[in-house]
Amino acid sequence: MLGFQIRIKPVCFQGEIKLARRPRVLVPNMPVHVVQRGNNRQACFFQAKDYAVYLKKLKECAEKFNVRIHCFVLMTNHVHLLLQASDYEGISHVMQSLGRYYVRYFNTTYNRTGTLWEGRFKSSLVNSDEYLLQVYQYIELNPVRAKMVNHPKDYTWSSYHANGGNKNIAMIEPHPLYLSLGVDSVSRKLAYNRLLDNSLSNETVNKIRISINKSRVLGNDKFVMQISDQLERFVGYLEHGGDRRSEEFKEWLQRI
Repeated sequence: MLGFQIRIKPVCFQGEIKLARRPRVLVPNMPVHVVQRGNNRQACFFQAKDYAVYLKKLKECAEKFNVRIHCFVLMTNHVHLLLQASDYEGISHVMQSLGRYYVRYFNTTYNRTGTLWEGRFKSSLVNSDEYLLQVYQYIELNPVRAKMVNHPKDYTWSSYHANGGNKNIAMIEPHPLYLSLGVDSVSRKLAYNRLLDNSLSNETVNKIRISINKSRVLGNDKFVMQISDQLERFVGYLEHGGDRRSEEFKEWLQRI
């Protein structure tokens, strides 16, 4: 067993003791589902130019920090992105640079001050083999679940138009699992649209939602253990309170 203990450091704020927030689970060359919401669910985009400015800067930041963009959707008050970085810090750099730039643009454009985003962006490392294509669907079907459109093709600000439609979006770099859907672009898009037609189960939708809202790894126990071993810290879900830690955590402790 390695000679270290898993600790969560307490931090004191104005006399109160709080637990330090857990570090993000960001691993090079693995896809990450990212969500950023407007503060108090307020709108982040009001007109077409706002969406265009955000996407242009997203592309610039992704290129600068060597981050691949597999899919995205920009909703009125939040964004979903599926990203993959070549190092541990790339995604954080992208979101920080993009967030700061867009807040300045938004505040200047609408003569406002103060924060726009609801704290830190949320992220969930995705087990490609198990959930990658489901996360593709979850992201691009977001406007349909929100009852804004009947089909993702009817929503402008989405990568569906590259992954399932006939538009070239320069920033989109298909994941190998998406490419495996067909031998060419036409067959891949047909296969992808068939996946979209068979809507995700409620169980899968809920699992993806929980994983992103709690910034948990999206994958089975074996995948969680593999990432925990790689990062030398447990990345699964910890129950609150001493002996009530998850069985998964106890099992991992026996491995190190």
